[in-house]
Amino acid sequence: MLSDYMDKAMGHAEYRRLEDGTIFGSIPGFQGVWANANTESECATELREVLEGWLLLGIANHDPLPEAS
Repeated sequence: MLSDYMDKAMGHAEYRRLEDGTIFGSIPGFQGVWANANTESECATELREVLEGWLLLGIANHDPLPEAS
């Protein structure tokens, strides 16, 4: 269930190349969930890890989670 939610959220991820050549990724609606890496693939992996930690913290704190449709 959490994996499906994360897959849907990652489907909305946005990536852009920064001036230093690295890739910055974020997910709209998920405040504070972002990553920066040398390649888009590395950035996506890091972004998913950040998302997982962000979600687990939100669940532990009983925070409302954004819809990931």
